[in-house]
This record gives sequence, C-alpha cells and structure tokens, in this order.
Amino acid sequence: MIDPADIASAAERIEPHVLRTPLLRSAPLSSRHGADILIKSEHLQRTGSFKVRGSANVVHSLDAEAAKNGVVTASSGNHGIGVATAASSRGVASTIFLPSNASKSKLDQIKRLGGQIVLVDGTDSSLAEAAARAHAAETGLAYVSPYNDPVIVAGQGTVGKEILEDVDGPIDMVVVSVGGGGLISGIATWVKAQSPSTKIVGASALNDRAMAASIQAGSVIIPEFKPTFSDGTAGGLEEDTITFAMCQALVDEWIDVTETNIASAVTNMIDDHHQLVEGAAGVAIAAATACADREPGARIVAVSCGANVSSTALDQMIVQSRS
Repeated sequence: MIDPADIASAAERIEPHVLRTPLLRSAPLSSRHGADILIKSEHLQRTGSFKVRGSANVVHSLDAEAAKNGVVTASSGNHGIGVATAASSRGVASTIFLPSNASKSKLDQIKRLGGQIVLVDGTDSSLAEAAARAHAAETGLAYVSPYNDPVIVAGQGTVGKEILEDVDGPIDMVVVSVGGGGLISGIATWVKAQSPSTKIVGASALNDRAMAASIQAGSVIIPEFKPTFSDGTAGGLEEDTITFAMCQALVDEWIDVTETNIASAVTNMIDDHHQLVEGAAGVAIAAATACADREPGARIVAVSCGANVSSTALDQMIVQSRS
C-alpha cells in the first residue's frame, strides 16, 4: 500500500516531466446519458498516455549508481513509451521487453525515443514481464515495473490529485480502466483519502479482464484472454503484485465492457470532441456512460488514459462501431 503523502511527493518530483492534463466536461455525453460526465484527458499527456507519470517517478527517484547503466522494463506499449521518455530525460539507456503483438505505432515511438526493443514470443504481457525481470537480474539493470511497485503507483496517483484539485464540487464516481491496476490503485488512494464518499469503479475489457477476474476469484489468476481493442490493459498479472490487495481494498465496483462499446466510445470521442483516444480509454468512457445510464444526475469522471492507437486499430473500431 502507499500513502497520499507519497503521491504528493511524486507530484513535485515529476512536475517538470509531465503535463497537467485538462478535465473536460463532455456536454454531448452528459446530454445523451442524463448525467454530468467529465473526462480526465490523459490522452493529451506528453507521451499520449498517463504511464509517463509513474515512469518518471521511478527513473528520477533512482540514485546515480542505480541509474548509470540504464533501466529495463516490460510493457504492452504505453509504459515502454513512458520509461523510454523518462530515461531519455535523465540521459540513461532503456531496454523495453514487449509481447510479439505489440502495436507497431507504439514500437515506432519507443524506437524514436532511443529505447532498445526486445520482442517476446506470445501475446501475454506477463511473459514479457518475466523476461524483463530475468534480464534485469542478469545484467544488474534497474527494473521499472509497469504496475507492481509503490513508486509507480504513487506516480499514477497524481492523476487523482489533479482531478480533485481541478473539479468544481463533489464527485460521485471516478471510472478507471484497469490492466495491472497501478493507475486505479494510485487514483483510489488519493481520492478515498480526500473524498471517501466518491465511488471508485474499475473498468475492464470483457475479452481481457485479469484484475477483475482475480478480484472475483479472491486471488491472482490467469483468465482466458481474447483479442481486444484495449491493448493497453491486456495481459496477466504478476502473482505478487501489490495492486491486487489495493484493488481489493479500494475499488467499489467492477464493470466489463464489450468490444463494440469500446469501439463506440472511441469513435464518439472523435465525433463529439474531435479528439483521438485509444481502446483502453474507450473502456473507461464506455463504463462511465453505463454508470450514468443507471444513475441519472450523477457526477462522473472517466479517466481517458491514452491516445496511442494505430490507424489499423482505429479503422477496425470505426467499422465495429457501425456494425
């Protein structure tokens, strides 16, 4: 577990390296669903994803000796971009392990940032995590976990800090898409400390819901994985992840989102706000509208976690949303 003080310290540490993203009130979504829906726009973050917050917090927390030979991580894409960005800002090397189905657009972005890419056979990001940890142990490089690290979680928690500082009045719910659980654990730590009555809702792609399935089972499990537009949340969990207990303690409700609803949420953001978001962001936005439909008049914040979507995936989502 972490403390809100850790999040406050992280906010100071990463402030030079991240953007304070806007909290957008979506008039179209609010009107259609009869609620007050706001979008925390991490898709406008410097790297196109919230992941740079936790990555910067870790990389800029390392002492000179630990950082001098570089850092290594595993990622489905966005975390790798965040680590490569943070490493570049500190002038150290980065090695990024990714599953073989990682988005080409995300791979290209990591390469542009100077990250060395290692592809791991298989589509489960937990396999890349195991390979990256083994490499770190063999080489002595500092390992930057995508989610299983209190320093990462504290960095992601700065999203929750900004939400409460920027919102005008109370919030009924904060809806967050969940992969490894670092983002929702950090946000929930801050929000529950400052606004205990605010409900924290975890949103998962129905096709790939490792954390939700594990919470349901009472322990970390590996559920069946199917292809999903939400590649940013895809894959399994490390058995000892700290985020499992945090999600158990802090998340009030879990919602599964279909691929069609993910696609519709992404295309609606284009039509409603002329802004591009990725499938993982669509998960949170779709879940927020589901909450609004059942609780008219509620004030709901959806965390739009990223915008790193390939043209191929976007084309597929547009087709799916119209089917």
